[in-house]
Amino acid sequence: MNIRTNFIAPDYGRSFDLWREQCLTPWHDYTHHPFVEGMKDGTLPRAAFLNYLRQDYLFLIHFSRAWALAVVKAGNLAEMQAASATVHALLHFEMALHVEICEGEGITRAELEAAEEAPANMAYTRYVLEAGFSGDFLDLLAALAPCIMGYGEIGARLLQEAGDTPYRNWIETYGGNEFQKLCRDTGALIDRAITDRLGPEPDTRPGWSRLCRHFTNATRLEIGFWGLGQA
Repeated sequence: MNIRTNFIAPDYGRSFDLWREQCLTPWHDYTHHPFVEGMKDGTLPRAAFLNYLRQDYLFLIHFSRAWALAVVKAGNLAEMQAASATVHALLHFEMALHVEICEGEGITRAELEAAEEAPANMAYTRYVLEAGFSGDFLDLLAALAPCIMGYGEIGARLLQEAGDTPYRNWIETYGGNEFQKLCRDTGALIDRAITDRLGPEPDTRPGWSRLCRHFTNATRLEIGFWGLGQA
């Protein structure tokens, strides 16, 4: 599929570029999903957005656990510090955005935490955790990457393309400097970890195809996750 766009994606590192290149169609379906485009032009129903936030709040709890597992799977102190910084950002900043928006709509933190987890949410989060439990540090990073980098890419694009929309706060969070730095730092972590373990030409190594599968599978699960907004 030949996908053309005027948007130039941010640079999140060589490994991420290679992974994204080998699954262009799923990646486009994820980052240009009707849910995303509805946030851009403001046509997304508010109820759909709030349903998504409820599920994403639960997702982030498990996603934080997965990044905490990365601390355990890391091979050195620098990798541990980078993974723990991501855990901190998720728990203390990204989840705070969800609470802030939902409280403005009359949905309390307690109600968010008591929400029933959707099967698609369980499938995605458990897949990522299983990639880490049964695999190594690289397996886990490949499964984690589509969420952080995908939201960074979506936020950066919508920050350029979106006009007056009620979802500006969400867009500015993921398109803003702080989250973009997190994406670049994560990309640098992935590049270093892959080079240390697979050498300067990782895509020629036997284990590379397994990492690509993790990245593609997680990207497809992200596409399904947007559908939870309509659930």
